[in-house]
Order: sequence, then C-alpha cells, then structure tokens
Amino acid sequence: MDERTLGNLELTVLLAVGRLGDNAYGLAVRRDVSERTRREYSVGAIYTTLQRLEDKGFVTSHASEPVAKRGGRSRRQFRVSATGRRALERARRMTASVWTNFGSPVPESI
Repeated sequence: MDERTLGNLELTVLLAVGRLGDNAYGLAVRRDVSERTRREYSVGAIYTTLQRLEDKGFVTSHASEPVAKRGGRSRRQFRVSATGRRALERARRMTASVWTNFGSPVPESI
C-alpha cells in the first residue's frame, strides 16, 4: 500500500488538476485553487506544490504545443496519475471517517 501523504495544499492542488483535465497548467491551477479557497496563492507556491506532487508520483507533466497567445511558448500541463487517484481516494475515505458521528450526541459512557 502506498503510504505517501498529502498536505492540505497538495490535496487542494491535486483536486484542481483532476478537475481541470486537459487545462491543468500552473496559472489555471492557481486560479482554481484561489477561487475555491478564497485565498490568494503565489505562482511559486503552486508550482512548488505541483513539483512536490510530481516528485511523489501523484501527477505527471508534459510540455504542451506552443500557444499563440503566449508568444509561441508551450505550457507545462499536469495530469493526475493512477497513484494520485489512489491518494485522492485514501484522502476521501479518511475525511469521511473523521467526520463520522460529528454533530451526533456523544454517548454518556465517554
């Protein structure tokens, strides 16, 4: 079983990469993360997190074809790997587990 863990920003960025699909490049990921968290992240923080996710094997990246509106430069596009999908599923299960019975009355024996 793969025990590599995800920090909060890593989880948020990994989810953004999954949501954005073929449009998952640095600035789009930053925009998505900032909108959803209502917090501004620097481009450097997002790229550092993407690199960390790639180092852990949770995402893969490749250079896109040159984009005309970028002056012919390519973008580094990201995709969630199979390992990343497993990590997301583990995070989902753990979150569900820790929320179980929240808000329910606590048994008197505790």
